[in-house]
Amino acid sequence: MKPFLKSIFAFSFAAAVLTFAAAPAAADITSGIWLRDDGAAKVRMQRCGEALCAINVWIKTPGDEKVGDRLVLQVEPRGPGRLEGAAFDPQRNLRFSSRITYSDTTMTTSGCILGGLLCRSVNWTKVSSR
Repeated sequence: MKPFLKSIFAFSFAAAVLTFAAAPAAADITSGIWLRDDGAAKVRMQRCGEALCAINVWIKTPGDEKVGDRLVLQVEPRGPGRLEGAAFDPQRNLRFSSRITYSDTTMTTSGCILGGLLCRSVNWTKVSSR
């Protein structure tokens, strides 16, 4: 695979697994297991130090995404049901901007690289609060 395509794929994975370091109220709402809209991944949202992490707990077809991969995001509340900040994917040493909108049972994560030139959004459904 060409290096540019690998970078795009890595970014797509990272955007798909977004997690957040935010105010405790956001952590309470976003904590739990979430199913990605394509049905190919489940992540556990939980605190990890001062941040929150999304940790892959199930991957339909392992490849670049693996169970145990995590994504860490430093974000702050930007209004009701909205968080914004920056994400870090330690598996790929990739940093990007991020935005999360959420309710009790749904969430949309968005991430951008290259100064906002390349962005991707993913929808999630909460499947468990634990």
